[in-house]
Amino acid sequence: MLNPTPLPLLEPFRFAPEGGVVSGPAFSRSFRFLATVIVGGCAAWFAQLWFRGALGTSVGTGTGWFISGLALMAWTWWSIMVSMTRLDARGLHQRWVWDKEMPYDDLAYVRLIRVRGLSWLIAPRLYVRTLTGKFTVFYGATPALIAEFERIGKELSKFRSF
Repeated sequence: MLNPTPLPLLEPFRFAPEGGVVSGPAFSRSFRFLATVIVGGCAAWFAQLWFRGALGTSVGTGTGWFISGLALMAWTWWSIMVSMTRLDARGLHQRWVWDKEMPYDDLAYVRLIRVRGLSWLIAPRLYVRTLTGKFTVFYGATPALIAEFERIGKELSKFRSF
């Protein structure tokens, strides 16, 4: 026989960043500099090839693919330059190629992934998974963001182990 009494709803996970809102760049200055050097170098190489006539005279000779690749690199470079991560009372947010958002009450699992000693180059990232299995990665390059990422992990782990 089925029991028609509904199960009580689980309490949602709540998190409050220290100070209300913690925000900072998603990528370190050295990573942004390296991205600038790479994209700038590719653009300079393209310009050099173009002015020497090594690419032909029309876009149909393969130059279009080179321009398309350079445009994608430039778009990604711009996204790296302006990407900001923010933790507020509602959840995690990151401006990126596409904006990412994750409310705290949706979180099922988080893990801070970083290469210790290389945080100046490789941005630490918070891998998050929802209760429905969707996952997203948020990058953070400041000590305040990294500390909050660690705190979310500890508090969620404690909350989910009932």
